[in-house]
Amino acid sequence: MTEKMNNDEILLSIKDLEVNFYTYRGIVQAVRSVSFDIKKGETLALVGESGCGKSVTAHSINQLIPMPPGKIDNGEIFFEGKDLLKLSEKEIRAYRGDRISMIFQEPMTSLNPVFQIGEQIADVFRTHHGLKKDESWERAVKLLELVKIPSPEKQARSYPHQLSGGMRQRAMIAMALASPNPGLMIADEPTTALDVTIQAQILRLLAELKTEIEMSVLLITHDMGVVAETADRVVVMYAGRKVEEADVNDLFENPRHPYTLGLLNSLPSNEKYRGEKRLEAIKGQVPDLLTIKGWCPFENRCEYATDICRQSFPERTELSPGHSIWCHLEGKYE
Repeated sequence: MTEKMNNDEILLSIKDLEVNFYTYRGIVQAVRSVSFDIKKGETLALVGESGCGKSVTAHSINQLIPMPPGKIDNGEIFFEGKDLLKLSEKEIRAYRGDRISMIFQEPMTSLNPVFQIGEQIADVFRTHHGLKKDESWERAVKLLELVKIPSPEKQARSYPHQLSGGMRQRAMIAMALASPNPGLMIADEPTTALDVTIQAQILRLLAELKTEIEMSVLLITHDMGVVAETADRVVVMYAGRKVEEADVNDLFENPRHPYTLGLLNSLPSNEKYRGEKRLEAIKGQVPDLLTIKGWCPFENRCEYATDICRQSFPERTELSPGHSIWCHLEGKYE
């Protein structure tokens, strides 16, 4: 369950999503009973360590899960009131790059190395909007200008390897915006491998574009600093489960799930930089998803774990309006 919202405010609603991968070693439960809503004009951040199910959840929206071995075994994904999981391949393709755009994690592997940047963006206009070659190229150049790439006409004729990491990421954003009316942008680790200066520029650009074209953003990241700067609400995931959901300010001021506490305590602070406090780390490792049973997946790393944590997954506890955790101790650790 998520915070109650007026149906007119909700752009995307995911209900009880379950995604499994059928491998020769067994069934990998990548996403288990995940639900959340995204309001119109809102930025929702999915947070967690690598392998927690963030990207699988996001890719399920556009049905980009490789099937096989992946399979969406349960759940509903409503976008503007329509269940995307009931659409045919042809119907869902009409949403990709049009009403639902995506910035992939690594632009160097997402961009085609043998085509010019401008040509790849122009192809979106030709495919989804039926524009002719000259008009689609002109639109591509304008988008490169919108994402603040210098000399956009010149850079449109560049190949991906000729651009810096920050430039390639901007080109990916431009491609994601190659629609007259994008409703949702999925940003999968949009600042990975970028230095802090370029990262700040990309985040500022996303915030500006979100306001200019009134779109919603699903931000996938493990960087809590990025979350603090850009998100309105946060969903924390661990080993395929949702463990905490809150308004961004509430999450940082009053984190209550042991995993969220661990993530925030591992952030560098001024005290830690001065050597007054050691940089903390969450003990142990993320469990093998093949070995996870029906209990809390964080119990083997949690200093507060009790016998009940090894018996069942906890029910939702609402700590305050909009702030919920999934923990048997209900946020009471003192």
